[in-house]
Amino acid sequence: MRFIGAMLAAAAALAFSGVAVAQGPLVVKFSHVVAEATPKGQGALKFKEVAEKLLPGKVQVQVFPNSQLFGDAKEMEAVLLGDVQFIAPSLSKFDRYTKKIQLFDLPFLFDDIAAVDRFQHSPPGQALLDSMKNRGLQGLAYWHNGMKELATNRDRLIRPEDVKGLKFRIQASDVLEAQFRALGANPQKMAFAEVYQALQTGVVDGQENTWSNMYSQKFHEVQKTIAVTNHGVIDYMVVTNAKWWDGLPADIRAGLKQAMDEATAHANRLANELNERDRKRIEEAGKAKIQPLSKEDVAAWRKAMEPVWKKFEGDVGKDLIEAALKSNQ
Repeated sequence: MRFIGAMLAAAAALAFSGVAVAQGPLVVKFSHVVAEATPKGQGALKFKEVAEKLLPGKVQVQVFPNSQLFGDAKEMEAVLLGDVQFIAPSLSKFDRYTKKIQLFDLPFLFDDIAAVDRFQHSPPGQALLDSMKNRGLQGLAYWHNGMKELATNRDRLIRPEDVKGLKFRIQASDVLEAQFRALGANPQKMAFAEVYQALQTGVVDGQENTWSNMYSQKFHEVQKTIAVTNHGVIDYMVVTNAKWWDGLPADIRAGLKQAMDEATAHANRLANELNERDRKRIEEAGKAKIQPLSKEDVAAWRKAMEPVWKKFEGDVGKDLIEAALKSNQ
């Protein structure tokens, strides 16, 4: 009897322990690959702050910056396996899950970051967040890095013919490769960490990047001209495991969604401020000339890019390209 009593007591203790665990906070891991001081890093911390404030005792958000948990190559797999709940890769990383996302790599599609914002908040832009659910990924938000500008080691950079024959560093992207080939330039795929030396030694003549990326990597010190092209966008999409997200209790999902909305506004404001600040710093440094473009100049670049739009129209969707163009109005 004493043995049975002890067994029942142990079972009761175990049951109580199970209830306690079940009533404990849901642990949510947010993994990213950049420093905490970046807009993305600050966005993740804002998400933690707001989520835990809105869902006290229900959710605990753990943020892992600087690839502490997973690097670029592994983070998508980690979220699909449920090893982490939130990641924020660059948009170009999603083209193996949906070709529609290549829209954001199409050159000279958006006039500026405000146009990108308008499209991302539009029904077609929001629909893209759901476009990978059948592959297990649920998009929750777009976070900005900024608009890309074109830079070279030449004095003139105003019209498409000014880059003919030049070598440009690109990220691995079919669209970006086609972009420079259409201009008669030579695209060279290269790791970000190798770009400064390649520019310095003339291995490549130019590159495309945001103001903040160019300033932080000192690219302006080894380029003569930076044209204000705003010809593309480098953004991120915050994604989660679709099955996990749909399985959350309604109140927790609503709280996390609200926290994500607030974190998105915070991260995007910081990204815009950082790019404006670093453009001024590049100007003040006086090493690279900043070349503004007229509407006629931009129209010439856009016309030169039409074959690229045509090439990827089938994958991206003509309707999606037209919706993006409307956001410029």
